[in-house]
Amino acid sequence: MTHIITQPCCNDASCVPVCPVNCIHPTPAEPEFLTAEMLYIDPEACIDCGACIEECPVSAILPDDQLTERDEPYLQINADYYTDHDGDGGLLRPAKSEPLPDGELHVAIVGAGPAAFYAAEELVRRGPSVRVDMFERLPTPYGLVRAGVAPDHASTKGVERAFLSVAHKKNFEYFLSVEVGPRESGAAITHTELAERYHAVVYASGASTDKRLGIDGEDLPGSIAATDFVAWYNGHPDHADATFDLSSERAVIVGNGNVALDVARILLTDPDILAKSDIADHALEALRESRIREVVLLGRRGIAQAAYTNSEFLAMGLLDGVDVVIDADELVVDDDTQSAADAGTLDSTIATKIRLAREYSEQSATPGNKRVVFRYLVSPMELVGTDKVDSMRCVRNEFADGDGARVRPTSETFALDTAMVVRAIGYRGLPVDGLPFDEARGIVPNEAGRVVTADDRQPVPGVYVAGWLKRGATGGIGMNRVCGHETAAAVLADHIDGRLPTPSGDRDEVPALLTERGARRIDGAGWKNIDKAEKSAGRAAGRRRVKLVRVPELHLAAVGSA
Repeated sequence: MTHIITQPCCNDASCVPVCPVNCIHPTPAEPEFLTAEMLYIDPEACIDCGACIEECPVSAILPDDQLTERDEPYLQINADYYTDHDGDGGLLRPAKSEPLPDGELHVAIVGAGPAAFYAAEELVRRGPSVRVDMFERLPTPYGLVRAGVAPDHASTKGVERAFLSVAHKKNFEYFLSVEVGPRESGAAITHTELAERYHAVVYASGASTDKRLGIDGEDLPGSIAATDFVAWYNGHPDHADATFDLSSERAVIVGNGNVALDVARILLTDPDILAKSDIADHALEALRESRIREVVLLGRRGIAQAAYTNSEFLAMGLLDGVDVVIDADELVVDDDTQSAADAGTLDSTIATKIRLAREYSEQSATPGNKRVVFRYLVSPMELVGTDKVDSMRCVRNEFADGDGARVRPTSETFALDTAMVVRAIGYRGLPVDGLPFDEARGIVPNEAGRVVTADDRQPVPGVYVAGWLKRGATGGIGMNRVCGHETAAAVLADHIDGRLPTPSGDRDEVPALLTERGARRIDGAGWKNIDKAEKSAGRAAGRRRVKLVRVPELHLAAVGSA
């Protein structure tokens, strides 16, 4: 018997160090880890010890004799990885840490998502001389794990357990519901004020806005950003009062990443199933009234370039009452992909994606089912409508000969009637007050997490970044772990080398300063009260939790008044 890694895999890699035979790859020490869709267990090397099961924070690892019918394809997906990866390499073992100098290290982390927590994890484990204060604008922590992971992926949210262990450390404190930024914008504390009171300030505030399509009609009502829609159904307080037109029978999603698939799945899943999740109540009510029967996903390039993971692609075919529709004639691959396939050197991840798409294209439709339609080599040209979106004009693309996977438009155009168009082509970071910013890439310029000036790339002492603000909006939980640890290592190295500035103030002044300014800080005890209230309401309703979605009610819950 072997063990199998399945869909919920978060790439956290907690399982890697405990494996006694080094059969889980790619490891964080291997270059491919940063781009891997998930981790894989080598079926030939696994000795069935079960150590990885105990370490997995999202319960993604199962013995092969306990796989459900839905999870059985992961037997082949795990095995396929090792057809072009031999799994060689030493077992990852933690390096011995260099001793810290005498004196305390005070670090402020701005943001409370995965990258922030992984940076904090690496810092607080160094002992009581390192103190971490985590600042977050919202009354709740966990970032996109709370407000971005789809509600029907509850197991992925199990990574919160790792964050909880960090927050329980005595040298960690929460400063929730505290905004960092310019005072004139209403923020409670500025970057300068943090820099005066901490040896280091780490920004891990993510990428909160979306990329634009740049086409006519994009600002018509009915044209929305996936970032807004995802935040709405996940109960983000900034979007609790949003409304979306779900009266059309067809919705169109531009994009072919996991976020696009999340949106499609939420639009098509039976609301009675969603009602068992932690989806926001206002979203569930709206989805019960939805008339959407078909979701079309548009990919500018071909199936080989689709950005969604095979796990999520496979999961689309397991939705009850939903057909996956793909036209076999649209499964065109570029010359490089075809040459690699002919030579037997095609990457297994891409080969699996193509195989799954071809299998979907051969399936027959079921009368009465809803549909998710994958379209490839298609780009939007224009959104058409007067007072709202009525349709979308599209153009067929083709691969440019001899130019890799680049595409060019053809003369073939067509229209799709729809009242809802969702752009899901990526997240983008916003400038941080007091820090340099790279507008082209949407990141704070940095070297291994150390913020540098935009012009001459000189380090800005004591200022760091982690996560999407550091590297762009790519990669999930696993990459954020590597990223957060790298930034924390830079902070610790600069501390050891004496390169951190000496604060002119004291971190102990911060609570009083916030109180003086009327900030309603929520500390660890307050978050514990919120968490307890949501989970208690969830148990009563047979759900994981019932989210509180408005700031006033979150503050009431924080003091035990919910």
